[in-house]
Amino acid sequence: MKKNTLLLCLLAGTLILFMLNLAFAAQNADSAILTAKAYGSAFVLAFPAAGGAIGMGIAVAKALEGIAKQPEAESKIRTTLMLGMVFIETVVLYALIFAILIFFVL
Repeated sequence: MKKNTLLLCLLAGTLILFMLNLAFAAQNADSAILTAKAYGSAFVLAFPAAGGAIGMGIAVAKALEGIAKQPEAESKIRTTLMLGMVFIETVVLYALIFAILIFFVL
């Protein structure tokens, strides 16, 4: 419950800062568009990167537990772990590409 409340407060605060920035930058439309692109790029990259980091940490912890319980299966566990890490990192790299596209192309 505390994590959901903290996340909601963080998102609401970011939205308020974004709206204030747009309100004060109303005289210069280019500045407001650039600010919106920066916030959009940051959100597109931040959430998958945080999720990927958490997922990788959990995967490594579980792999180490599995190796500790069954040392004879170490090579299979390591191979599966590396394959999973590649898939997680691919999602984060796609998010980076989308963030770059949002900032420089749109």
